[in-house]
Amino acid sequence: MAEGRRACHDGQVPHYRKPTSLDKVFNSTVAALTRLGLSVWGSRVLRVQGRKSGLWRSTPVNVLTLDDRRYLVAPRGETEWVRNIRVARRGELVVGRRVERFGVEELGDDDKVEVLRAYLRRWKFEVGKFFDGVSADSPRADLRRIAPEHPVFRITTSSSA
Repeated sequence: MAEGRRACHDGQVPHYRKPTSLDKVFNSTVAALTRLGLSVWGSRVLRVQGRKSGLWRSTPVNVLTLDDRRYLVAPRGETEWVRNIRVARRGELVVGRRVERFGVEELGDDDKVEVLRAYLRRWKFEVGKFFDGVSADSPRADLRRIAPEHPVFRITTSSSA
């Protein structure tokens, strides 16, 4: 098992793609612009309480709207924000001074396929490298095959602060 990584319930190490230096610069830039109130292609700053510390953590995310529902997709896999939101079941989305509180439900792998397709259609230029050659135009079977590697959460409730 990879150093510092815990096994999943089935004994496998969770899928995770560590950000490169360039990814970190890109994410920092998007987060800074979003904090200033400039959403870049639907970006938000996600804030969620840490599962161990209880401290609020933040990271830039893309919020996908599909069929009047909104989703958070983790293109890098089992990130810290994913682990934290699984425990907290809630978070905040921030653009500038606007803060939206929300709850989440995690989707099962069979329910992710069309969400992943729409996410790749919208942001492939940014996140496509994390999907191992699978694209929005790939067959359903290919999207279903990679679904376990990419957590997806439906935003269920919201209120602005």
